[in-house]
Amino acid sequence: MKTRFKYFFLTYVFFVLIFIIQKPLFMLYHLSLFKEATWKDWFLVPYHGLPLDFSLAGYLTIIPGLLLICTIWSRKRLWRRLAMAYFAIIAIVLSAVFVIDLGLYRYWGFRLDTTPLFYFCSSPGDALASASAWELIGGIVALLLMTVLLYVLFYLLLRDDVLEKKLLPLNRPFFTFLFVLLWAALFIPIRGGFKASTMNIGKVYFSENMRLNHAATNPLFSLLVSLIKQENFKQQYRFMKDDEANKLVAQMYDQDVVHRSYQAPQQWILTTARPNILFVVMESFSSKLMASLGGERNVAVNLDRLSAEGLLFRYFYATSFRTDRGLVSILSGFPSLPTNSIMKMPKVSQSLPSLAASLRKVGYTADYYYGGDADFTNMRSYLKGTGFETIVCDEDFPVSDRLSKWGVPDHLLFEKVLSNLRQNKRQKPWFKVVQTLSSHEPFDVPYHRLNDKILNAFAYTDSCVGHFVDELKKLPLWKNTLVVLVPDHLGCYPQDIDNLSVERYQIPLIFLGGALKEPGTVDIHGSQTDIAATLLGQMGIAHHEFTYSKDMFNPSSPHFAFFTFPDAFGLVDEDNQVVFNNESKKVVLDRGKRPGKNLKRGKAYLQKIYDTIDRLSTEPVKEGNRH
Repeated sequence: MKTRFKYFFLTYVFFVLIFIIQKPLFMLYHLSLFKEATWKDWFLVPYHGLPLDFSLAGYLTIIPGLLLICTIWSRKRLWRRLAMAYFAIIAIVLSAVFVIDLGLYRYWGFRLDTTPLFYFCSSPGDALASASAWELIGGIVALLLMTVLLYVLFYLLLRDDVLEKKLLPLNRPFFTFLFVLLWAALFIPIRGGFKASTMNIGKVYFSENMRLNHAATNPLFSLLVSLIKQENFKQQYRFMKDDEANKLVAQMYDQDVVHRSYQAPQQWILTTARPNILFVVMESFSSKLMASLGGERNVAVNLDRLSAEGLLFRYFYATSFRTDRGLVSILSGFPSLPTNSIMKMPKVSQSLPSLAASLRKVGYTADYYYGGDADFTNMRSYLKGTGFETIVCDEDFPVSDRLSKWGVPDHLLFEKVLSNLRQNKRQKPWFKVVQTLSSHEPFDVPYHRLNDKILNAFAYTDSCVGHFVDELKKLPLWKNTLVVLVPDHLGCYPQDIDNLSVERYQIPLIFLGGALKEPGTVDIHGSQTDIAATLLGQMGIAHHEFTYSKDMFNPSSPHFAFFTFPDAFGLVDEDNQVVFNNESKKVVLDRGKRPGKNLKRGKAYLQKIYDTIDRLSTEPVKEGNRH
């Protein structure tokens, strides 16, 4: 029996040691990110990460513990074979999670969750496009080596053949009782002790430096938590009673939503109520790339030029950090979620209102242009479900044009859009969205103006946008067209920007075109969710079904920006900027004329968003919202 107790103990300790060793390896691989870490931090990271390691080790020891109990009553070889099969699976899972998390952290800035898994499942080619061939080869080799190493170590753990001992204990009921007690004790570290709060990622957060907190986080635990949170919307982010949340959020709605009818703005920016509308969604652009917004002086020179010709919104924000989140906010006026992508939930996304559906109801056509894979992140399902008639994607270009890992370079995409516009003889007004892709890792573009590879890619897309708009001006349709330039999110520039900073989400928004009355600047706080209500308000179209969208030109409507990051949110207005990390239950940022103003409002807002998602996920799809 001593051998069985020893085996049980060693199995648990072995898992803990694996998780401990992973932490300094993670920091070494990303040494450039941890160059300011002290020698003390290198010890504090694995120490503070122990609660999650103890918990996950408990989970992984459950099955070996059950097999040990079986050996008290039977001498079959089956138990050892089952154990080795189990350890083989665990070796593969642990290796895959560690290697994938190691490779993605520099790009994503948070530990592994379901987001990259969904991207890979929806379109493996696009999901891997950011990685170089050497990174992929290195990752595969590391995965294989780590799997083999772990399996060999597990095999050595079983070398005493403890699971097929020939002698059974004399007092089997007594030893069974002891082992069941020992096995049940695993739920103490699994739960995190006897306190009221159960184990969660925030328990390992110990530093003001979020990267150190991330290093202390067990990536497999992070992934499992993300999987569990996928559908239980009603139970997530419950900060207060529903009545209190309803009262706070009621003051944050647009006037159209409050009155359930059209409320005209007080400032009119269009020369016509029915312009042609062309959105250019620019991959990963930020305000830091534009001199007109206090950023770089020689990168987005065309956006700077066009902003002077149009209407530049100076306090505008992205709602999240990925394309799929940004598109839903831009086109459906719905906020991003910190734990989920609405685009991968067709039942929910197809119940949302959309610009395409609203415009088609008043006679518009709706087309979408993207040079990449339209099935990536379930995009095609979302676009079709929300009213777009035609989707032009990589499949509509010759193979010879698909020159980058992501698909067709931006200049070829804009050429196709221009070609279609020149051939368009229809009299109906149109709504078109053009989504760029070249300003994305690995930043391989057919353009060479700047030495910095990343900035050069942004300069390339900027040149494509500038040339496209200049060509549009030559067409008769220009005088009746509104062009909206907006990024999907801020990408990798600046490279060292903190994910929980307000600046991480600040992006440009530019209105221009012949249908715009006059150029100028707008100093109102807003976000991607507000584009829908603002545009429809200018067109005299009711937009009360866009619950979370606000007309930026209606002074009676509240003006603020709300954004999310995995398990964190921010709320920004002219009085207060607040960022709250729900993992650590701490306020990361609170500054402005009225500190603390937006914390409770932000919590209530996020709670109501999840109430809405829960309702949309359970009720029938609203066909009328689509087209």
